[in-house]
Amino acid sequence: MAKPRLISALLVLAACTAGQNQPPGRADLGIEVVRLTQPGPPKGPKDACWSGSTIPAVIETVTEQVLAEPEVKDAAGSVISPARYRTETRQRIVQDREEVWFRAPCPEVFDVGFIATLQRSLKARGFYLLPLTGVLDAPTTDAIRRFQTLRGLDSGTLSLAAARELGLVSTDLAKL
Repeated sequence: MAKPRLISALLVLAACTAGQNQPPGRADLGIEVVRLTQPGPPKGPKDACWSGSTIPAVIETVTEQVLAEPEVKDAAGSVISPARYRTETRQRIVQDREEVWFRAPCPEVFDVGFIATLQRSLKARGFYLLPLTGVLDAPTTDAIRRFQTLRGLDSGTLSLAAARELGLVSTDLAKL
């Protein structure tokens, strides 16, 4: 008699906690990228800090074998001279180089404590593997780039949206 009650209680508890243990979703950082036709950061909200990044051009290289001389056959159909081919290589730009802008934490935020917390947060997610230093060095910017690239922003500069996702800056709910 106790087993049905125990099973019922477990099912009720499972129903109460369904969906609560889901990890937070990944932000699509690419939607915050601003592409401008004129140089310089966007004219944004007052007190907003912006960071620029260059998206490199995407170049495709195509290599193919092209018939240089066809084979030559005699009257009986035997090959006198085999076909000869040459290699041709050409490149084409698939996507032009582009300057993009995105909101970023303001420079005065980047003190030793903030950077150490950034490193700790990236380390907890498996992107930063070294000891915490509090220095914005090449391994840290590489970890930022890898974290953000998975979310649509290929930049080693921390975006404001990524900082929010990492729990480093607060979100002003009045502006949402």
